[in-house]
Amino acid sequence: MTDNYDKNIEKVIDILHNKESITSIELSRILELSHNTVIGIINSLKAKGNVIKIEPSTCVSWELTDEGNDIVENGSYEVLIHSYIAKNGPTPLADVMKNVPNSKIGFSKAMANGWVKKGASAVITKVVDTVTDDVKVSLELIKNKKYNGVPQEKKNEFKKRKLIKESSVTVFKVLKGEEFGMSLKKLETELTPEMIESESWRGLEFKSYNLDAKGVRPFHGSLHPLMKVRDEIRSIFLAMGFSEMNTGNYVESSFWNFDALFQPQQHPARDAHDTFFLTKPATAVSLPKCGIVDRVEEVHSKGAYGSLGYNCEWHLKEALKNVLRTHTTANSARFLYNIGPKFQPVKVFSIDKVYRNETLDTTHLAEFHQVEGIVADYGISLGHLIGVINDFFCRMGLPRVRFKPAYNPYTEPSMEIFCYHIGLGKWIEVGNSGMFRPEMLRSLGLPPGVAVLGWGLSLERPAMIKFGFDNIRELVGPRVSLRTIHDNPMCRFNT
Repeated sequence: MTDNYDKNIEKVIDILHNKESITSIELSRILELSHNTVIGIINSLKAKGNVIKIEPSTCVSWELTDEGNDIVENGSYEVLIHSYIAKNGPTPLADVMKNVPNSKIGFSKAMANGWVKKGASAVITKVVDTVTDDVKVSLELIKNKKYNGVPQEKKNEFKKRKLIKESSVTVFKVLKGEEFGMSLKKLETELTPEMIESESWRGLEFKSYNLDAKGVRPFHGSLHPLMKVRDEIRSIFLAMGFSEMNTGNYVESSFWNFDALFQPQQHPARDAHDTFFLTKPATAVSLPKCGIVDRVEEVHSKGAYGSLGYNCEWHLKEALKNVLRTHTTANSARFLYNIGPKFQPVKVFSIDKVYRNETLDTTHLAEFHQVEGIVADYGISLGHLIGVINDFFCRMGLPRVRFKPAYNPYTEPSMEIFCYHIGLGKWIEVGNSGMFRPEMLRSLGLPPGVAVLGWGLSLERPAMIKFGFDNIRELVGPRVSLRTIHDNPMCRFNT
């Protein structure tokens, strides 16, 4: 290895004999070595005296992401859409979306390029017979470091589409020094026991230490960005005086997931299109005693506690159906039921997984985390809820908060929460909130006069904002880059 290194040093000197100067990038291409290896050779040559001079500068480098490499290998999404239509003829949009990978982006780009059109009954037909895959060609140029062959506006577009990523590279301009052309003296790199014993070191010249060199980066485990945000949000709740409640029930009966929350049995959220129902065991073995089931049935079917209810039949067999919980509010309901007989004011929170029968896309998952906080006490009102939420989101680095009236079956009044995100330059919905209805609280056995404030949000939304992801599949799932997990810093919200 040392012989090859010395030979490469000699090659650099030979190249400089015919040039006044050369960059480290050019040397990397000529020597067919990595840029880092060439920089090491240049530094070794500089350490031998005033043989060469170097002038550092910074330049922009581009490299393909995994998605960009996939396009180089298989073709751009818009070309795949055109090829599918050209092969299969006029095709319903639903079939195109189902059978072509990344069809949503591809269809949008193909339409914008005028390659395909959408006709009556959402049938897609081709407009042109042949197309050129400019995206693939440009990405191949970038992959081969031929950056000048791709216009800057295209690079910006590719960067926005997460097909390439930009990085800054330090490039060295190498020039001849005053001692260039003189015979190079071999410098010793280590002092051996033999040199000390024979005192031969007295006549040798040693290479000076490079005290600016970085040591070997230690390898260590890394937390997933989602876990970093979870820990930060947990610390915010604890700092506000909240306690964490147990949320171990991933499988719930429909009674706790829906009925105890005063959600009618005819509500569309209880449909199989929105909820995962278990097939085995399909139903719960039993429900709590102490009259809660009777109270829930009464408030649904006849009304109670000043409410007219829903005036419809309530069926026990519907309440016994097992589901993967759609929200952690089911656990909140059980918690409130357990503290009802000996009620004391409490502030509790939870951060755990919930499940929805969602169509997967860039912002939706079938399995995600819900963050929930509830405050139960006498004499608290909507004003207290707004104050607590403002404090919570301020600590998350989102001080500008707005509220919009909303509807939830188990809270009244209900509010959607919006925060102004400086980086995005717009208001974004971050959560939901409200005061639990008396129909729910009194059925759970809480004393009259007790009010419960609640709010919730998904854990993935602040994580995407914090770490700059615009596609949730880059944060969760098989497309997550291990390098991204390793390189991401500790999560700290701006407070």
